[in-house]
Amino acid sequence: MGAVKAKVSSSVLRVAGPLVEVAYTEGAAMHDLVFLGDARLPGEVVAISGDIVTVQVYEYTGGLAPGDPAYPGGRPLSALLGPGLLGGIFDGLLRPLAGAGDRLVPGAAQAAGQDRSWSFVPRVKEGARASAGEELGEVLGAGPVRVRVLVPPGAGGVVERIADAGDYPQDAVVAVVDGTDVRIGATWPVRRPRPVRERGGEPQVLSTGQRVIDLLFPVAHGGTVAVPGGFGTGKTVLLQQIAKWCDADVIVYVGCGERGNEMADVIAEFSALEDPRTGGRLADRTVTVANTSNMPMMAREASIHTGATVAEYFRDMGLDVVVIADSTSRWAEALREFASRTGELPAEEGYPASLASAIAAFYERAGAVTTLGGERGSVTVIGAVSPPGGDMTEPVTAHTERFVRCLWSLDRDLAYARHYPALSWSGSFSRDAATLGVRQAAAGDPAWPARRARVAALLAEADRLADLVDLIGITALPDQERVSVLAGRLLREGVLQQSALSDRDAYCGADKTAALVDAVLAVVDRCRELVDSGVPATVVEETDFEPVLRAREAVGPHDAGGVAARRDAMLARLREVR
Repeated sequence: MGAVKAKVSSSVLRVAGPLVEVAYTEGAAMHDLVFLGDARLPGEVVAISGDIVTVQVYEYTGGLAPGDPAYPGGRPLSALLGPGLLGGIFDGLLRPLAGAGDRLVPGAAQAAGQDRSWSFVPRVKEGARASAGEELGEVLGAGPVRVRVLVPPGAGGVVERIADAGDYPQDAVVAVVDGTDVRIGATWPVRRPRPVRERGGEPQVLSTGQRVIDLLFPVAHGGTVAVPGGFGTGKTVLLQQIAKWCDADVIVYVGCGERGNEMADVIAEFSALEDPRTGGRLADRTVTVANTSNMPMMAREASIHTGATVAEYFRDMGLDVVVIADSTSRWAEALREFASRTGELPAEEGYPASLASAIAAFYERAGAVTTLGGERGSVTVIGAVSPPGGDMTEPVTAHTERFVRCLWSLDRDLAYARHYPALSWSGSFSRDAATLGVRQAAAGDPAWPARRARVAALLAEADRLADLVDLIGITALPDQERVSVLAGRLLREGVLQQSALSDRDAYCGADKTAALVDAVLAVVDRCRELVDSGVPATVVEETDFEPVLRAREAVGPHDAGGVAARRDAMLARLREVR
């Protein structure tokens, strides 16, 4: 995103933090880039009143003063997309942070991959016809996923020239299609969604490897998820687990306003973790946008749009991409701070009145699509929400719930009880559960919808009885209801709890999840039979359920047979109960 060395036609009038007013003598358009001062700090036009242009600046404005020059960029805020993204760490404007040293230089604008050459292999011949989104060639050595050079949106026609196989810099023209130059790297405005041929289609389940999610609150490829939770409820660890184990092709992790030490931990873990899909490093198919709390506030605002643009770039290659934004609350706080400086009329809790529209615009960039080239791809957006004081009624949380298909609400009481993931089964939902249940049944697990429904019913019954137990004690309940309380405990401890630190339990395959649930349900059914036959509930409760409770950590991630063996051992133990 280099600065344009144009004739100086504008000057700074006023500086108020990231808000700068500029006197323009030439035409300006909304969302155009502006470079300010001798350091050429990047900014974006957000308001125009006569010849006064208001610019939001994406870097620290200390030292910028009235009278300093302003250079029109002549184009919207854009990101240079290319093969150098995979495995990289970038700021909110997609500028590489690796090798930047201890401090970022104001106005630095090097884009990813500009300092190296890439091995290009053509896949079409001169004279062929290619429409928008079709493949022209492939870039080798860019990472574990196949990175391709496509005909840009809006272009198409006869391939007038195609480069020979060889090494080229990212800005080299490797093809000409009906007069349009095609380079290895592609620039795209971050606030403009990339076009597709069609949205929607047959839903596919996104496997996360986290039992409570895959069993109760599944999400589809191309879905949207909000993860609200107060401080200490485990949002960051849960999102890291999904980034590590979900079955997406590319992960875009946006650290939006989080603490620097948390982002450092994420980067270190991804760098050390082996990718179960490729055997290489997980970081090699991850794009990390690190815009921490001590970085400029308005770059935080741009970072989630940058992350969505990167995801759409890989989606157009026919890949499944997951965007993890941690957290959207910090992004909303940047909107609030800037709105207060511009004098925008505040709404609830000082947030701008446009907050709901801004949140909707972000989540609308998710979806499963048919690309311009005719392939299937998807962008799944998972956004963490950090409500102050754990208040789930505050504006960011309330508005976000309106626009997402899944809500994974984290419960403070579960977290304090050391139950992780602390996902509340009573406060969460999945609007796609019924549709995905049909899909799961068609894919070879016909018992999935009934299994999910029964688990949800048992948990709801156990929660209802928990209040009575607190009031009158467990011994005052009828025996069958005491078995319901026991069923809730077995499900919580034997299925829903999952350790992110266990080699055997951090990830759980669908076959093991189904086996664990079936094992617990079989044990519960046997306990009900014992009570019906006259065995006191106290005797059943005093039974050691260790075989079924420890099955999740005793066997491997896909060892359904090992779970079945422990189930049989537990049922044999119950047959001896009298």
